Amino acid sequence: MTSRSGETPPIERKFWIPDAVPVMNVLGTGDAVLDALERETEGVDIHVRGQEVTLRGEAEAALHGERLFKALIDVAAAGQVLTADIVRRAAVVLGAPARADGQRTQPADVMNQSIVSSRGRTVRPKTLNQKKYVDAIDQNTVIFGIGPAGTGKTYLAVAKAVQALQSRRVNRIVLTRPAVEAGERLGFLPGTLNEKIDPYLRPLHDALHDMLEPDSVPKLLANGTIEVAPLAYMRGRTLNDAFIILDEAQNTTPEQMKMFLTRLGFNSSMVITGDVTQVDLPSGTRSGLRVVSEVLEGVDDIAFCRLDSTDVVRHRLVSEIVAAYDKWDTTQDYSAYEGQRRHFAGRGGSSRSARDTRDDRGLPTERPAERPAGDKA
Repeated sequence: MTSRSGETPPIERKFWIPDAVPVMNVLGTGDAVLDALERETEGVDIHVRGQEVTLRGEAEAALHGERLFKALIDVAAAGQVLTADIVRRAAVVLGAPARADGQRTQPADVMNQSIVSSRGRTVRPKTLNQKKYVDAIDQNTVIFGIGPAGTGKTYLAVAKAVQALQSRRVNRIVLTRPAVEAGERLGFLPGTLNEKIDPYLRPLHDALHDMLEPDSVPKLLANGTIEVAPLAYMRGRTLNDAFIILDEAQNTTPEQMKMFLTRLGFNSSMVITGDVTQVDLPSGTRSGLRVVSEVLEGVDDIAFCRLDSTDVVRHRLVSEIVAAYDKWDTTQDYSAYEGQRRHFAGRGGSSRSARDTRDDRGLPTERPAERPAGDKA
């Protein structure tokens, strides 16, 4: 029904927060949750009095607001206190396409999935892609988590490793990463070999300390139940009954990636994480993470999970920074390709040569020729 002016008249929807769900869990502190709800349901006024919730606005927006609010009540029912960030992520989950079985994933399916708890903190997926990643770890032997910084690739993998160890599904955890950083070499750093390597492995130590009692981590490291080592130490080994994580895998060569994958023993799981946009290998060297996706995609019991800027779980600005850099990189890659294409065309070569000489950051490995003075092409 529409008014004579052609506008759809507003409707009012009422429902109640169940007595079993604390209202403070739903509303959080201050007005942040209600403000976030009104941002996600533009044009809808939301009022809460006791357990009663009233939404008033245009019909479609009000019905969407009701679905979102009820979905958030289900999240709060598990004991979580809602925040503006949870509201934003819940709205994204509700807007995602239906699954292959025709059903839609609900925010509670994602946000109430606990992995490990320690000192009052619970590690759980926060986005739909993170849930798919965690589920893939449960369902496959070898899992690749590929995405930008801050998407929880390594943190969730370490959480699943700790869960597997605590449930006695594996006897040990092996955490490794290549000792490669931009502009530095191990030999230029002071100290013993272990002191040189430790800074590269510090993020893995930090994740462990978040998920285990502080006193237990040194003991588990000392008795070998948890091993944190550079990738070079994996050569020649077979890792049975272990949960193995390779972090920063974009900085492996294809040969190193093959070496690592063939360490897989019986009753073991492997998770390989990395960001193909942050390769620190010498220019012209292909990333093992990029190559392996071409080689193993589609192989049974191997899963590739890809995360993006919408999965960033650090400060809100990090997601926007990642998205902005992705957009900028696209324009730079095109400009670099066009310059290289003109360079080869001027030498009588084909434009395809420019593509063939791009490194794993998408940039040409050969600097385009300088244009002659006065050339405005």
